[in-house]
Amino acid sequence: MKKMLPWLITILLAIALIAVVAVFLYNQFMNSEEDPALKAEHSVHEVEPKKLSADERVEMTTEIQDIKTNLLDTDYLVVMSFAFQLDDKKSKEEFDKIKDIQIKPIIIRELADMMPEELKGSQGKDALSAKLINAINKELSAGKVTKVEVTNFIVTMI
Repeated sequence: MKKMLPWLITILLAIALIAVVAVFLYNQFMNSEEDPALKAEHSVHEVEPKKLSADERVEMTTEIQDIKTNLLDTDYLVVMSFAFQLDDKKSKEEFDKIKDIQIKPIIIRELADMMPEELKGSQGKDALSAKLINAINKELSAGKVTKVEVTNFIVTMI
């Protein structure tokens, strides 16, 4: 019996190790099967804004006024203003530093690729906001844009 004890302990440890690895692999494969659906569902990468007081919103929101550019159909001119809510004060400070040199060009590029019909209604403005959130968050090193609101919107034919 004393000669078999080390073998029994080794077999029990091997079974326990196999069970741990099996549970780990099962969780990995089950999560990886859900990931494509989650990625498609959350492809916008929009961060859900926290409920903030009015003072907190003012501290973490910055504006870009009167961006004027042509749309993809060059017969149309758009004038838009935006309010950007960021996740903290530090990211707002960074955003304010780069908004004229990096953020405005991003907005102009996004608008230049859109037709006037794409901006119609709340769905068009929401789609533009989602595109801007994705594009701008790539440029920020600290923090994220959590919300983009269109505060002024004029489309006119030239």
